[in-house]
Amino acid sequence: MSLTANWSYPTAIRFGAGRIAEIGEACAAAGIKKPLLVTDKGLAYLPITQSTLDLMEAAGLGRAMFSDVDPNPTQMNAEAGIRIYREGGHDGVIAFGGGSGLDLGKVIAFMAGQTRPLWDFEDIGDWWTRADADGIAPIVAVPTTAGTGSEVGRASVITNSQTHEKKIIFHPKMLPAVVICDPELTVGMPPMITAGTGMDAFAHCLEAFCSPHYHPMSQGMALEGMRLVKEYLPRAYADGSDLEARGHMMSAAAMGATAFQKGLGAIHAISHPIGAVHHTHHGTTNAVVMQPVLRMNRPAIEDRLAKAAAYLDIVGGFDGFYDFVGKLNAELNIPTSLTELGVTDPDIDALVASALQDPSCGGNPIELNKENVTQLLRDCL
Repeated sequence: MSLTANWSYPTAIRFGAGRIAEIGEACAAAGIKKPLLVTDKGLAYLPITQSTLDLMEAAGLGRAMFSDVDPNPTQMNAEAGIRIYREGGHDGVIAFGGGSGLDLGKVIAFMAGQTRPLWDFEDIGDWWTRADADGIAPIVAVPTTAGTGSEVGRASVITNSQTHEKKIIFHPKMLPAVVICDPELTVGMPPMITAGTGMDAFAHCLEAFCSPHYHPMSQGMALEGMRLVKEYLPRAYADGSDLEARGHMMSAAAMGATAFQKGLGAIHAISHPIGAVHHTHHGTTNAVVMQPVLRMNRPAIEDRLAKAAAYLDIVGGFDGFYDFVGKLNAELNIPTSLTELGVTDPDIDALVASALQDPSCGGNPIELNKENVTQLLRDCL
C-alpha cells in the first residue's frame, strides 16, 4: 500500500515521505510569497528545520524564522512573534513542529491583522466573531510529530503567563490552507516524544469516541484512529526509522484532531491545567490520567467501549480495553501517576477550578463537578 496521497477535508493535505520538498508549491497554493517559519526552540537548528529553510530560500521565499516558542506556548511568545511578523512585512506563516510550533504559528497568523487583545478571542460562545477575518494571514502547516493534530485544527492552545491557565483561541480561518504531512520529518523524534505524542492522538480519538454528542463521521474517524495507534505506535516507538509506522501515526493524529469536533472530556480538562502549572508534556499527561478517567466514566461508556474493543480485536469488553491502555502505557514507559511524572505538591483546589472551566468539560460522558474532579485528581496522583 502506498503511503502517498493528496487529501482535502477541507484543508489540502500533501501526505507522503519526502513531500517537504513541495514547500514552495504549498506556499504558492496558499497565496504566500514571504512567509515567516514559526517553530520551537528545540527544533530551530535541527537539520530538518535548516533543510526546510534551504528549500524556502531556493523557492524564492526567503528564510525568515521565529523560534522563541516555549513547550507550552504563551501570550508573551505570541506577542514577540507578531512583532517579528509585522516588522518583517510577512504575508503568511509556515507553522512547523509539534503542537507548540503549530499552535503558536497559527496564532501569529490569526493575530497579525487584529487590533483587539488575544484573550478577546478565547473559545467562549461567539467570541470568534469579534475578529477581523480579512486580517487573518494564510497558514501552511508542517507537523514534525504525530499527536496534536493541530495541523488540521481551527484553534490553538495558549498559556496565560499571569494566571497559568491554558486558553483555547478559536476561529474557522485559523485552519491551515495547506498541510504537508511528511513522515520523514518525524523520524528523529526521541522514543519518549514518540510515545507522548502518540498517546495524545489516542486520547483525542478515545475522548471523541466516548463523547455523548452526535457526529457519526467523527465517531468513525475516532474508532479507526484508535486502531492505527494500537497497531503502529508500538512499532514507531521501537524503531523510529519505521516509515510505515510513522506515516500511519501521522494519519492517526490528523484523524484524532478532526474527530474531536465531537468533543473531548476529562482527560483533557485536567491535563490542560496540570501542563500549564507544572509544565508537563501534554500527551504524556493525557496518557497518565487516561485509566483513572476511564474508571470514572465507566457507567456511561461501558457498552460503547465494549463495541470499540471488538473492532480493535481486544478481548474482554470494557475491562479488556482498560487493561489494553495500561499495557500500552507500560510498553511505552509512560509514568504510572502524576507524582511519578513530576507533579509535586499540587494545589488541587486551583487545578479543579481550572479544569471545570476548560471547554473540554462539555464533551465528557458524565457531568463534571467539584467533587468528582477532585477525586479524579487524587486518583491520578
